[in-house]
Amino acid sequence: MARRPPRRRRRWRGLAVVLVVLALLVVAVGGVVAVLDSRHPAPPKAQVCFAGQGDDQYALAPAQADNAAMIAAVAVRRDLPARAATIAIATALQESRLINIDYGDRDSIGLFQQRPSQGWGTVEQIMDPIYATNAFYDVLIKVAGYQDLPVTEAAQAVQRSAFPEAYAQHEPRARVWASALTGYSTADLRCDLHEAEPGSGSAKAVQARLRRDYGKLPTKVTTPAADAKTGATITVDARSLGDDARSSWSVGQWAVATASELGTVAVQVADQRWDRGADGWGTSTTSIPAGYARITLAPDED
Repeated sequence: MARRPPRRRRRWRGLAVVLVVLALLVVAVGGVVAVLDSRHPAPPKAQVCFAGQGDDQYALAPAQADNAAMIAAVAVRRDLPARAATIAIATALQESRLINIDYGDRDSIGLFQQRPSQGWGTVEQIMDPIYATNAFYDVLIKVAGYQDLPVTEAAQAVQRSAFPEAYAQHEPRARVWASALTGYSTADLRCDLHEAEPGSGSAKAVQARLRRDYGKLPTKVTTPAADAKTGATITVDARSLGDDARSSWSVGQWAVATASELGTVAVQVADQRWDRGADGWGTSTTSIPAGYARITLAPDED
């Protein structure tokens, strides 16, 4: 008569079977998760722009940064102080979140939620961000001592809002962004953006946007070599805007703030360079004179 195996041995065999089954389940579940991940990949990293340093650092989405750049450029073009740009950016943050919207309270529209019924212009005019920004500045500069007023008082003198204290909350962010975009703070504005699509940059588009925001500035376009990994380079002569160093930093940081829209991959001012995909500004191996900024675009499509 055969002897039965010890119970301990049978228990170990049973445990081994359980472990094998569990291992197969883990492999199967991992395969399902991998298939699901391939069908539904993780969303791309959010794009964001920053101005300022350390605790005094404030973020904007690329579309907001693009509009802030325009508002500050118009102030520079009109030879207005950085304080004017601070007031205007704070106002637009409160009124529209710095987005050129075509709706609002009653007939309010645009960046500053200006109302056609209150004499700000036609709907078409107000929806033009350059017109709307100039209209805001036209009224602001008539406010006595606006440069010395708190942002909330200066903005309210223009807007006549039902909630005048609301502008104050945006002053720190607006001040930091205005300082960078008017060139007072250097190498202070950077954007974390997705890789630029080939062909997304156009020298003519950059020149047209510069002309729209700053007025007519001399530019020189350099066409890349056939095997270059970047597109055209636009060298901007900003000396007509005032102080050479400050003007070049205004245009340079404007170029970073508009990079998402214009397909910019690199910007250089003096010996500092911002590269799309890099962490902020770094030192370049070359230098360009004060009063100039250099903008490099994405490569052309194959």
